[in-house]
Amino acid sequence: MLKIRKAVLPVAGLGTRVLPATKTIPKEMLPVFDRPAIQYVVDEAREAGIEHIVFVTGRNKSAIEDYFDRAYELEDTLRLKGKTDILETLESEVPEAGSMSFVRQQAPLGLGHAVWCARELIGREPFAVLLPDVIVRAKPGCLAQMVDVYNREGGNVIAVEQVPEDQVSSYGIIDPETHDGRVMKMRGMVEKPSRESAPSNMSITGRYILQPEIFDLLSSQAKGAGGEIQLTDAMDGLMKSQSFHAVEYEGGSFDCGNKAGYLRAFVRFALDHAEEGQNARDVVEQVLKDR
Repeated sequence: MLKIRKAVLPVAGLGTRVLPATKTIPKEMLPVFDRPAIQYVVDEAREAGIEHIVFVTGRNKSAIEDYFDRAYELEDTLRLKGKTDILETLESEVPEAGSMSFVRQQAPLGLGHAVWCARELIGREPFAVLLPDVIVRAKPGCLAQMVDVYNREGGNVIAVEQVPEDQVSSYGIIDPETHDGRVMKMRGMVEKPSRESAPSNMSITGRYILQPEIFDLLSSQAKGAGGEIQLTDAMDGLMKSQSFHAVEYEGGSFDCGNKAGYLRAFVRFALDHAEEGQNARDVVEQVLKDR
């Protein structure tokens, strides 16, 4: 069983749900308190042992590539001013040379197409997919928990979490066959089912470990919902020949692709900050008091 070494981060989306903030700034670069949202996702991947990250980008996304490069002028200025703490933080977040790749998705043809665009860089080995809209607050990280399950079960692994039954129609929902604690063997998945027809209340979180055969299916995948090539359709096809397990990970997620979810993430990570958490709490309480 091959180790999970590579991860795909699809970052080509336009961020229409958080316009106008994303008119000139990639949604992945919007700050969640003291760092851009994409940094939290990359940190999660690194914690899980990912050695190489493939970003599937689009037009006007060069800020992401620049962010993960060195900023020599800024570093020299910080060094001359003796601001060693922040300098060390910046240097620690610079990836190892050659550990990140960037490939273009030239047209918005869906998540499945975005993953397919990374096929040559992934090769014929299992890999992870992390949707950058979703920041997961968990210890250990969500992907690390999934890798533990993959190392035991092999096959394909999906992260899930419970949602209220009256909200299942807003999510992709899995159909579990068996349960073993927080791990479920899957027999199917349904995209945004009605409350009455939903097979469970376990929603797909936006974290996947997939076998490379998914690329074979995506290469000939017909357009699905929304006229796009859907990753869930390809996974449903792969499920006919390979095992899929779902992990109800310990933690919680924030959908930063919409304004309310982004605000929740910003406030939560501000309150949890080791140095600024109390200041953030004071500010939030004062704002609520002044309303």
